[in-house]
Amino acid sequence: MVHTRSLLGLVTVAAAIGAGVPVMSAAPPLKLVPYATGFTAPLGFVQDPTDPQVQFVLEKNGLIRTIVAGVVQPTPFLDLTAQVTTDSERGLLGLAFPPDAATSGRFYVNYTDRPLGNTVVARYTRSAPRIGNPASRFPMVWSTGEAFIRQDFANHNGGCLAFGSDGFLYIGMGDGGSGNDPNRRAQNPSSLLGKMLRIDVNVPATHPTGFVVPATNPFVADGRYRPEIWDIGLRNPWRFSFDSFGSGATNALIVGDVGQNNWEEVDYEPAATGGRNYGWVVREGANPTPGIAGETPFFTPMTDPVYQYDHGVGQSITGGYMYRGASMAALRGRYFFADFVTGRVYSAGVTVNPSTREAVISDVIDHTPSFDTATRPLNVSSFGIDAAGEIYVVDYSRGAVLRLAQARPSAPTNVRIIR
Repeated sequence: MVHTRSLLGLVTVAAAIGAGVPVMSAAPPLKLVPYATGFTAPLGFVQDPTDPQVQFVLEKNGLIRTIVAGVVQPTPFLDLTAQVTTDSERGLLGLAFPPDAATSGRFYVNYTDRPLGNTVVARYTRSAPRIGNPASRFPMVWSTGEAFIRQDFANHNGGCLAFGSDGFLYIGMGDGGSGNDPNRRAQNPSSLLGKMLRIDVNVPATHPTGFVVPATNPFVADGRYRPEIWDIGLRNPWRFSFDSFGSGATNALIVGDVGQNNWEEVDYEPAATGGRNYGWVVREGANPTPGIAGETPFFTPMTDPVYQYDHGVGQSITGGYMYRGASMAALRGRYFFADFVTGRVYSAGVTVNPSTREAVISDVIDHTPSFDTATRPLNVSSFGIDAAGEIYVVDYSRGAVLRLAQARPSAPTNVRIIR
Protein backbone atom coordinates (compact mmCIF):
# COMPACT_ATOMS: atom_id res chain seq x y z
CA MET A 1 0.00 0.00 0.00
CA VAL A 2 1.36 3.40 -0.99
CA HIS A 3 -0.10 6.55 0.39
CA THR A 4 0.92 9.90 1.82
CA ARG A 5 0.02 11.60 5.08
CA SER A 6 0.38 15.03 3.50
CA LEU A 7 -3.00 16.70 3.35
CA LEU A 8 -2.14 18.77 0.30
CA GLY A 9 0.52 16.65 -1.34
CA LEU A 10 0.03 13.50 -3.42
CA VAL A 11 -3.25 11.76 -2.81
CA THR A 12 -3.79 8.09 -2.08
CA VAL A 13 -2.60 5.93 -4.97
CA ALA A 14 -3.76 2.57 -3.64
CA ALA A 15 -6.67 1.27 -1.64
CA ALA A 16 -7.30 3.35 1.46
CA ILE A 17 -6.39 1.98 4.87
CA GLY A 18 -9.37 0.41 6.60
CA ALA A 19 -10.61 2.47 9.55
CA GLY A 20 -11.00 0.87 12.95
CA VAL A 21 -13.74 3.05 14.39
CA PRO A 22 -16.74 0.81 15.08
CA VAL A 23 -20.31 1.64 14.30
CA MET A 24 -21.53 2.07 17.86
CA SER A 25 -25.20 2.71 17.20
CA ALA A 26 -27.78 2.29 14.50
CA ALA A 27 -27.66 5.20 12.11
CA PRO A 28 -29.60 6.04 8.96
CA PRO A 29 -27.58 5.29 5.83
CA LEU A 30 -26.16 8.38 4.15
CA LYS A 31 -25.32 9.14 0.57
CA LEU A 32 -23.14 11.71 -1.17
CA VAL A 33 -25.08 13.75 -3.71
CA PRO A 34 -22.91 15.39 -6.42
CA TYR A 35 -23.27 19.15 -6.23
CA ALA A 36 -20.51 20.69 -8.35
CA THR A 37 -17.46 19.34 -10.19
CA GLY A 38 -14.54 20.45 -12.34
CA PHE A 39 -12.29 21.90 -9.64
CA THR A 40 -8.53 21.53 -9.42
CA ALA A 41 -7.27 20.48 -5.97
CA PRO A 42 -10.14 22.10 -4.04
CA LEU A 43 -9.50 22.94 -0.38
CA GLY A 44 -12.60 24.71 0.83
CA PHE A 45 -16.32 25.34 0.35
CA VAL A 46 -17.68 28.59 1.82
CA GLN A 47 -21.23 29.90 1.79
CA ASP A 48 -21.78 33.46 0.55
CA PRO A 49 -23.62 35.15 3.45
CA THR A 50 -25.21 37.68 1.08
CA ASP A 51 -26.92 35.14 -1.21
CA PRO A 52 -28.14 31.66 -0.18
CA GLN A 53 -27.75 30.38 -3.76
CA VAL A 54 -24.04 31.20 -3.94
CA GLN A 55 -21.02 29.37 -2.56
CA PHE A 56 -17.30 29.68 -3.20
CA VAL A 57 -14.70 26.94 -3.68
CA LEU A 58 -11.02 27.49 -2.90
CA GLU A 59 -8.54 25.89 -5.25
CA LYS A 60 -5.01 25.26 -4.01
CA ASN A 61 -3.53 27.18 -6.95
CA GLY A 62 -5.10 30.48 -5.84
CA LEU A 63 -8.45 30.58 -7.62
CA ILE A 64 -11.72 31.17 -5.80
CA ARG A 65 -14.47 29.67 -7.95
CA THR A 66 -18.16 30.63 -7.76
CA ILE A 67 -21.13 28.23 -7.63
CA VAL A 68 -24.63 29.57 -8.26
CA ALA A 69 -27.47 27.12 -7.57
CA GLY A 70 -25.11 24.22 -8.16
CA VAL A 71 -23.64 25.59 -11.40
CA VAL A 72 -19.94 26.50 -11.51
CA GLN A 73 -19.49 29.93 -13.06
CA PRO A 74 -16.87 30.51 -15.78
CA THR A 75 -15.50 33.67 -14.14
CA PRO A 76 -13.68 33.17 -10.83
CA PHE A 77 -14.59 35.24 -7.81
CA LEU A 78 -10.90 36.05 -7.30
CA ASP A 79 -7.68 35.01 -9.02
CA LEU A 80 -4.63 34.97 -6.73
CA THR A 81 -2.55 32.52 -8.75
CA ALA A 82 0.21 35.08 -9.29
CA GLN A 83 0.56 35.61 -5.54
CA VAL A 84 0.26 32.05 -4.19
CA THR A 85 2.98 29.44 -3.67
CA THR A 86 1.57 25.93 -4.05
CA ASP A 87 4.35 23.40 -3.40
CA SER A 88 3.91 20.80 -0.66
CA GLU A 89 1.09 21.89 1.71
CA ARG A 90 1.16 25.51 0.60
CA GLY A 91 -1.58 27.24 -1.35
CA LEU A 92 -4.79 29.20 -0.99
CA LEU A 93 -5.95 27.86 2.36
CA GLY A 94 -8.74 29.96 3.83
CA LEU A 95 -11.68 32.29 3.09
CA ALA A 96 -14.09 33.98 5.49
CA PHE A 97 -16.76 36.67 5.33
CA PRO A 98 -17.35 39.05 8.24
CA PRO A 99 -20.75 39.56 9.86
CA ASP A 100 -21.18 42.87 7.99
CA ALA A 101 -20.27 41.39 4.58
CA ALA A 102 -23.56 42.52 3.04
CA THR A 103 -22.79 46.17 3.75
CA SER A 104 -18.99 46.33 3.84
CA GLY A 105 -18.33 44.04 0.87
CA ARG A 106 -15.28 42.74 2.71
CA PHE A 107 -13.85 39.23 2.78
CA TYR A 108 -10.59 37.71 4.04
CA VAL A 109 -8.26 35.11 2.56
CA ASN A 110 -5.32 33.12 3.91
CA TYR A 111 -2.59 31.98 1.52
CA THR A 112 1.12 31.24 1.34
CA ASP A 113 2.90 33.89 -0.67
CA ARG A 114 5.43 33.92 -3.48
CA PRO A 115 8.33 33.34 -3.45
CA LEU A 116 8.92 32.43 0.21
CA GLY A 117 5.74 30.67 1.24
CA ASN A 118 4.98 32.83 4.25
CA THR A 119 1.40 33.14 5.49
CA VAL A 120 -0.57 36.18 4.36
CA VAL A 121 -4.02 37.04 5.70
CA ALA A 122 -5.44 39.75 3.47
CA ARG A 123 -8.62 41.79 3.27
CA TYR A 124 -10.40 42.31 -0.04
CA THR A 125 -13.64 43.90 -1.15
CA ARG A 126 -16.05 43.06 -3.94
CA SER A 127 -16.32 45.00 -7.16
CA ALA A 128 -19.61 43.23 -8.01
CA PRO A 129 -21.82 40.79 -6.08
CA ARG A 130 -19.94 37.77 -7.45
CA ILE A 131 -16.59 39.34 -8.25
CA GLY A 132 -13.78 40.20 -5.83
CA ASN A 133 -11.57 43.20 -6.49
CA PRO A 134 -7.88 42.15 -6.61
CA ALA A 135 -6.78 45.79 -6.37
CA SER A 136 -8.41 46.10 -2.95
CA ARG A 137 -5.87 43.76 -1.32
CA PHE A 138 -4.72 44.81 2.15
CA PRO A 139 -2.54 42.35 4.13
CA MET A 140 -2.85 42.31 7.90
CA VAL A 141 0.23 43.73 9.63
CA TRP A 142 1.07 41.67 12.71
CA SER A 143 2.64 42.63 16.03
CA THR A 144 5.96 41.50 14.51
CA GLY A 145 5.74 44.57 12.27
CA GLU A 146 5.48 42.40 9.15
CA ALA A 147 2.58 41.99 6.73
CA PHE A 148 3.04 38.21 6.74
CA ILE A 149 3.76 35.43 9.23
CA ARG A 150 7.08 33.76 8.59
CA GLN A 151 6.95 30.02 7.94
CA ASP A 152 9.86 27.69 8.72
CA PHE A 153 9.05 24.90 6.27
CA ALA A 154 6.56 24.13 3.49
CA ASN A 155 4.14 22.10 5.60
CA HIS A 156 1.88 22.70 8.63
CA ASN A 157 0.54 26.08 7.56
CA GLY A 158 -2.93 25.69 9.08
CA GLY A 159 -4.79 28.31 7.08
CA CYS A 160 -8.42 28.05 8.16
CA LEU A 161 -10.30 31.33 8.81
CA ALA A 162 -13.65 31.77 10.53
CA PHE A 163 -15.58 34.47 12.34
CA GLY A 164 -16.85 33.64 15.81
CA SER A 165 -20.14 34.72 17.34
CA ASP A 166 -18.16 37.53 18.97
CA GLY A 167 -17.57 39.04 15.51
CA PHE A 168 -13.81 38.48 15.67
CA LEU A 169 -11.69 36.70 13.06
CA TYR A 170 -10.03 33.46 14.19
CA ILE A 171 -6.96 32.19 12.33
CA GLY A 172 -5.56 28.67 12.72
CA MET A 173 -1.78 28.55 12.45
CA GLY A 174 0.29 25.37 12.16
CA ASP A 175 3.61 24.96 13.92
CA GLY A 176 5.70 25.91 10.88
CA GLY A 177 6.40 22.43 9.67
CA SER A 178 8.91 19.65 9.37
CA GLY A 179 8.36 16.95 12.00
CA ASN A 180 8.02 17.24 15.77
CA ASP A 181 8.15 21.04 15.66
CA PRO A 182 11.98 21.28 15.51
CA ASN A 183 12.00 25.02 16.14
CA ARG A 184 9.61 24.63 19.09
CA ARG A 185 7.10 27.19 17.86
CA ALA A 186 3.87 25.81 19.31
CA GLN A 187 4.91 26.32 22.96
CA ASN A 188 6.74 29.59 22.26
CA PRO A 189 4.53 32.58 23.22
CA SER A 190 6.56 34.99 21.10
CA SER A 191 5.76 33.04 17.91
CA LEU A 192 2.46 33.17 16.02
CA LEU A 193 2.99 29.60 14.79
CA GLY A 194 1.24 26.65 16.40
CA LYS A 195 -1.51 28.92 17.67
CA MET A 196 -5.11 29.98 17.30
CA LEU A 197 -5.14 33.74 16.71
CA ARG A 198 -8.04 36.16 17.25
CA ILE A 199 -8.25 39.70 15.85
CA ASP A 200 -10.85 42.43 15.41
CA VAL A 201 -11.00 43.44 11.75
CA ASN A 202 -13.92 45.85 12.16
CA VAL A 203 -11.72 48.88 11.55
CA PRO A 204 -11.76 51.67 8.95
CA ALA A 205 -10.17 50.96 5.57
CA THR A 206 -7.48 53.49 6.45
CA HIS A 207 -6.37 51.61 9.57
CA PRO A 208 -2.60 51.00 9.26
CA THR A 209 -2.57 47.34 10.34
CA GLY A 210 -6.06 46.24 9.25
CA PHE A 211 -7.09 45.08 12.72
CA VAL A 212 -6.88 45.72 16.43
CA VAL A 213 -6.32 43.16 19.17
CA PRO A 214 -9.47 42.54 21.22
CA ALA A 215 -9.06 43.72 24.79
CA THR A 216 -10.44 40.34 25.91
CA ASN A 217 -7.70 38.28 24.27
CA PRO A 218 -6.29 36.15 27.09
CA PHE A 219 -2.64 37.18 26.95
CA VAL A 220 -2.75 40.89 26.09
CA ALA A 221 -1.43 41.90 29.52
CA ASP A 222 1.50 39.46 29.40
CA GLY A 223 4.42 40.87 27.46
CA ARG A 224 5.85 37.41 26.79
CA TYR A 225 3.06 36.69 24.31
CA ARG A 226 2.12 38.01 20.92
CA PRO A 227 -1.17 39.75 21.73
CA GLU A 228 -3.02 38.15 18.79
CA ILE A 229 -2.74 34.71 20.43
CA TRP A 230 -5.96 33.06 21.61
CA ASP A 231 -4.69 29.49 22.26
CA ILE A 232 -1.29 27.76 22.05
CA GLY A 233 -0.03 24.22 21.49
CA LEU A 234 -1.53 23.32 18.08
CA ARG A 235 0.31 21.27 15.47
CA ASN A 236 -1.64 21.76 12.24
CA PRO A 237 -5.27 22.78 12.78
CA TRP A 238 -6.68 21.55 9.48
CA ARG A 239 -10.15 23.01 9.56
CA PHE A 240 -11.98 24.38 12.53
CA SER A 241 -15.51 25.69 12.84
CA PHE A 242 -17.95 27.26 15.26
CA ASP A 243 -21.14 25.57 16.38
CA SER A 244 -23.13 28.62 15.38
CA PHE A 245 -25.95 27.48 13.10
CA GLY A 246 -29.52 26.86 14.15
CA SER A 247 -31.38 25.74 17.22
CA GLY A 248 -29.18 24.34 19.96
CA ALA A 249 -25.98 26.00 18.76
CA THR A 250 -23.43 26.63 21.51
CA ASN A 251 -20.98 28.84 19.55
CA ALA A 252 -18.18 26.49 20.67
CA LEU A 253 -14.94 26.33 18.71
CA ILE A 254 -14.21 22.81 17.39
CA VAL A 255 -10.79 22.05 15.89
CA GLY A 256 -9.43 19.11 13.94
CA ASP A 257 -5.68 19.06 14.70
CA VAL A 258 -3.51 16.80 12.53
CA GLY A 259 -1.12 14.56 14.46
CA GLN A 260 2.48 13.47 13.92
CA ASN A 261 3.06 9.71 13.95
CA ASN A 262 0.45 8.32 16.30
CA TRP A 263 -2.68 10.37 17.11
CA GLU A 264 -5.27 12.59 15.44
CA GLU A 265 -7.41 14.82 17.65
CA VAL A 266 -10.57 16.90 17.99
CA ASP A 267 -10.42 19.86 20.38
CA TYR A 268 -13.60 21.40 21.79
CA GLU A 269 -13.57 24.87 23.33
CA PRO A 270 -16.68 26.52 24.81
CA ALA A 271 -17.39 30.01 23.52
CA ALA A 272 -15.24 32.80 24.98
CA THR A 273 -12.88 30.45 26.82
CA GLY A 274 -9.54 30.99 25.11
CA GLY A 275 -6.16 30.94 26.79
CA ARG A 276 -5.78 27.18 26.48
CA ASN A 277 -2.69 25.06 25.87
CA TYR A 278 -3.48 22.05 23.67
CA GLY A 279 -0.11 20.54 24.41
CA TRP A 280 1.84 20.11 21.16
CA VAL A 281 4.81 19.38 20.99
CA VAL A 282 4.94 18.04 24.54
CA ARG A 283 1.90 15.90 23.76
CA GLU A 284 0.32 14.44 20.66
CA GLY A 285 -3.34 14.26 21.48
CA ALA A 286 -3.47 13.37 25.17
CA ASN A 287 -0.27 11.30 24.96
CA PRO A 288 3.42 12.13 25.49
CA THR A 289 5.12 12.73 22.14
CA PRO A 290 7.68 9.97 21.46
CA GLY A 291 11.23 11.18 21.00
CA ILE A 292 10.66 14.51 22.74
CA ALA A 293 12.80 14.36 25.86
CA GLY A 294 12.87 17.05 28.50
CA GLU A 295 10.21 19.24 26.90
CA THR A 296 7.86 21.10 29.23
CA PRO A 297 4.70 23.00 28.38
CA PHE A 298 4.85 26.77 28.56
CA PHE A 299 1.98 26.64 31.02
CA THR A 300 -0.30 24.08 32.57
CA PRO A 301 -2.80 22.57 32.74
CA MET A 302 -2.79 21.33 29.19
CA THR A 303 -6.25 20.79 27.69
CA ASP A 304 -7.03 17.25 26.58
CA PRO A 305 -8.66 16.66 23.21
CA VAL A 306 -12.31 15.76 23.42
CA TYR A 307 -11.63 12.90 21.02
CA GLN A 308 -8.57 11.20 19.53
CA TYR A 309 -7.90 8.22 17.28
CA ASP A 310 -4.70 6.36 16.53
CA HIS A 311 -3.05 5.66 13.22
CA GLY A 312 -4.58 2.25 12.99
CA VAL A 313 -7.79 4.16 12.28
CA GLY A 314 -6.62 7.13 10.20
CA GLN A 315 -3.67 9.36 9.63
CA SER A 316 -4.73 12.94 8.84
CA ILE A 317 -7.88 14.43 10.33
CA THR A 318 -10.05 16.94 8.48
CA GLY A 319 -12.15 18.94 10.90
CA GLY A 320 -15.77 19.57 10.03
CA TYR A 321 -19.04 20.95 11.41
CA MET A 322 -21.77 20.37 13.91
CA TYR A 323 -24.87 19.43 11.97
CA ARG A 324 -28.03 21.35 12.85
CA GLY A 325 -29.80 21.33 9.49
CA ALA A 326 -33.22 19.90 8.67
CA SER A 327 -32.81 17.16 6.07
CA MET A 328 -30.99 14.61 8.29
CA ALA A 329 -33.06 14.97 11.45
CA ALA A 330 -31.72 11.81 13.08
CA LEU A 331 -28.18 13.20 12.91
CA ARG A 332 -28.90 16.68 14.19
CA GLY A 333 -26.49 17.78 16.92
CA ARG A 334 -23.66 15.49 15.74
CA TYR A 335 -20.17 16.59 14.74
CA PHE A 336 -18.97 15.49 11.29
CA PHE A 337 -15.28 15.03 10.51
CA ALA A 338 -13.14 12.90 8.20
CA ASP A 339 -9.72 11.38 7.66
CA PHE A 340 -7.99 12.54 4.50
CA VAL A 341 -5.77 9.48 4.05
CA THR A 342 -8.29 6.73 4.69
CA GLY A 343 -11.19 8.57 3.06
CA ARG A 344 -13.55 7.84 5.95
CA VAL A 345 -16.35 10.21 7.01
CA TYR A 346 -17.51 10.08 10.61
CA SER A 347 -20.00 11.70 12.91
CA ALA A 348 -19.94 11.80 16.68
CA GLY A 349 -22.45 12.52 19.39
CA VAL A 350 -21.62 15.63 21.40
CA THR A 351 -22.91 15.98 24.96
CA VAL A 352 -22.39 19.36 26.62
CA ASN A 353 -22.33 19.77 30.38
CA PRO A 354 -24.64 22.75 31.01
CA SER A 355 -22.70 23.96 34.04
CA THR A 356 -19.14 23.74 32.66
CA ARG A 357 -20.08 24.04 28.95
CA GLU A 358 -17.42 21.40 28.25
CA ALA A 359 -18.29 18.52 25.92
CA VAL A 360 -17.91 14.78 25.76
CA ILE A 361 -17.80 12.95 22.43
CA SER A 362 -19.24 9.46 22.14
CA ASP A 363 -21.05 7.15 19.75
CA VAL A 364 -18.67 7.66 16.82
CA ILE A 365 -20.14 6.38 13.56
CA ASP A 366 -18.28 5.60 10.33
CA HIS A 367 -20.72 6.57 7.58
CA THR A 368 -18.47 5.59 4.68
CA PRO A 369 -19.77 2.04 4.13
CA SER A 370 -23.19 3.41 3.21
CA PHE A 371 -21.81 5.63 0.43
CA ASP A 372 -22.18 4.52 -3.16
CA THR A 373 -18.98 2.90 -4.41
CA ALA A 374 -18.87 5.45 -7.24
CA THR A 375 -18.05 8.15 -4.67
CA ARG A 376 -15.22 6.21 -3.04
CA PRO A 377 -12.40 6.41 -2.16
CA LEU A 378 -12.60 10.00 -0.97
CA ASN A 379 -9.88 12.49 -0.11
CA VAL A 380 -11.83 14.89 2.10
CA SER A 381 -9.86 18.13 2.21
CA SER A 382 -12.65 20.16 3.77
CA PHE A 383 -16.28 20.37 4.77
CA GLY A 384 -18.70 23.25 4.35
CA ILE A 385 -22.24 24.19 5.23
CA ASP A 386 -24.77 26.06 3.13
CA ALA A 387 -27.30 28.69 4.15
CA ALA A 388 -29.67 25.97 5.38
CA GLY A 389 -27.02 24.30 7.51
CA GLU A 390 -26.62 21.27 5.24
CA ILE A 391 -23.16 19.70 5.11
CA TYR A 392 -20.96 19.38 2.02
CA VAL A 393 -17.81 17.34 1.46
CA VAL A 394 -14.89 18.61 -0.63
CA ASP A 395 -13.18 15.77 -2.50
CA TYR A 396 -9.63 16.85 -3.29
CA SER A 397 -8.71 14.05 -5.67
CA ARG A 398 -11.86 14.17 -7.81
CA GLY A 399 -12.18 17.96 -7.77
CA ALA A 400 -15.76 17.74 -6.59
CA VAL A 401 -18.16 19.02 -3.96
CA LEU A 402 -20.80 16.59 -2.70
CA ARG A 403 -23.71 17.10 -0.31
CA LEU A 404 -24.35 14.69 2.54
CA ALA A 405 -27.92 13.42 2.51
CA GLN A 406 -29.94 10.68 4.11
CA ALA A 407 -30.29 7.71 1.81
CA ARG A 408 -33.82 6.47 1.28
CA PRO A 409 -34.20 2.69 1.31
CA SER A 410 -35.11 1.20 -2.04
CA ALA A 411 -38.60 -0.18 -2.43
CA PRO A 412 -38.62 -3.98 -2.39
CA THR A 413 -38.90 -5.52 -5.85
CA ASN A 414 -40.32 -8.88 -4.82
CA VAL A 415 -43.51 -7.67 -3.17
CA ARG A 416 -46.77 -8.51 -4.87
CA ILE A 417 -49.64 -6.16 -4.06
CA ILE A 418 -53.00 -7.90 -3.78
CA ARG A 419 -56.03 -5.72 -4.32
